[in-house]
Amino acid sequence: MTIEALSPQDALIAVMVAVSAVDQNMTDSELASITGIIDILPVFDNYDRGRTGTVSNMVADLFEEEDGLDALIGLVEQALPDHLRETAYALACDVAAADKRVNLYELPFLEMLRHDLRVGRLAAAAIERGARARHQPLEAR
Repeated sequence: MTIEALSPQDALIAVMVAVSAVDQNMTDSELASITGIIDILPVFDNYDRGRTGTVSNMVADLFEEEDGLDALIGLVEQALPDHLRETAYALACDVAAADKRVNLYELPFLEMLRHDLRVGRLAAAAIERGARARHQPLEAR
C-alpha cells in the first residue's frame, strides 16, 4: 500500500477519524463532531473538504495493517508542526468525548497519541478536562 505524505490539515482529520474508528464503531455523534470541527475551526479555512474521504480511506486502510496504528501516528507526527500537536490531541479528545463516553479502545489510542506527539501531562489534563466540560449533558450522570 502506498501512502502519500499528509498535510497538517490532513493529519488533523486523520487523528479525528482514527479516534472515532479505533473501536470499529464510528457513532453519529463522533461524525457530527468531526464535521462541526472542520466547519468552524480556522485551521481548516481553505481546506479542500473533498480530501476528508481520501484521508478517511487511508486511515481505514492503515487499520487493516498489522502496525497500521503506529504508521498512522508516525505520518501524523511528521505532518504536524509543533504548534499544532496540542491541537491534534484536543481534536482527538473532543471526538472521543462526542458520544459522552470515552471507551476502552479510545483511551489507549489517546495515550499513544499524547505520548508520540509529546503533549505534556499538564497540557493533556487540561485538554481532557475541557473536552469533558464541552460534552457534558444537561442532566448529571
